[in-house]
Amino acid sequence: MSRSRRILVIAVAVVAFLLVSAALARVLSANGAERAAIRDVLEAQASGDAAALAERIDGCAEDPACRATAARNAARLRSEGELEVVRLDLSTDFSLGGTTGTARVVWKTPTRLTVVQCARVRRGGDVIGGLDVRVLALSRPIDRESSCP
Repeated sequence: MSRSRRILVIAVAVVAFLLVSAALARVLSANGAERAAIRDVLEAQASGDAAALAERIDGCAEDPACRATAARNAARLRSEGELEVVRLDLSTDFSLGGTTGTARVVWKTPTRLTVVQCARVRRGGDVIGGLDVRVLALSRPIDRESSCP
């Protein structure tokens, strides 16, 4: 193989490696975005702010049933102190495109024992155009040993 051909092969391999690395970085950042979106929802709930909770759940502010659930959850789960996410089972581990799934989250505050809830999450977009994460629903508390549907 000629020297120029070898350089071309190496250049193509480097470009392919960089493209795959960028795509993987974007997908992995979606996991962080899902964690952040769920935490924002839980913080609004733990502060007792039903309006903020409804605003952080996609489409909830326009849905009377969802607003009512948000108000009940915010009133029931209002807690003092900093929220700590004890465990978060993400809705999906790896996805190159959009997907919808349910995450199981265990959280607590200094004044509240652990609470387990399910968050319905949509990851949209793709690795080229960008990924976005939206919380679609947050369940009422479930039993500590229960799994999400």
